[in-house]
Amino acid sequence: MEQTLSIIKPDGVANSHIGDIIKQFESSGLKIVAMKMIHLSKKEARGFYSVHKARPFFDSLTDFMSSGPAIAIVLEGEDAIARNRELMGATDPKDAAGGTIRSNFATDKEKNAVHGSDASETAVLEIAYFFSKLEIVG
Repeated sequence: MEQTLSIIKPDGVANSHIGDIIKQFESSGLKIVAMKMIHLSKKEARGFYSVHKARPFFDSLTDFMSSGPAIAIVLEGEDAIARNRELMGATDPKDAAGGTIRSNFATDKEKNAVHGSDASETAVLEIAYFFSKLEIVG
């Protein structure tokens, strides 16, 4: 079974979409094996998104990700990474397929409700950023 990290971003939390987003994960057959509410500091957000530090959106992304509580989740299932990315939809909600999390809950390209790991190597690093092995029950 594959694991992936998903984060319900501060906009998803602030707009009370936690339950609806979790329902989409579970309805798709993905199993939640770890979950916690977090509030990243600017330094923690910069560390998590360090792969994007040279990108023009880095400062606004890390400002946004440290602006309020978020929910870090480890999802598990067959092809969990690809399935989660399909559930999320395109980064820009205007381009996201109908019924995806971003088409349902995102407001723009940055405030797009969720983050998801993009590859197995990334998933391992991202999961370890937020969870110890003892916190994952899968």
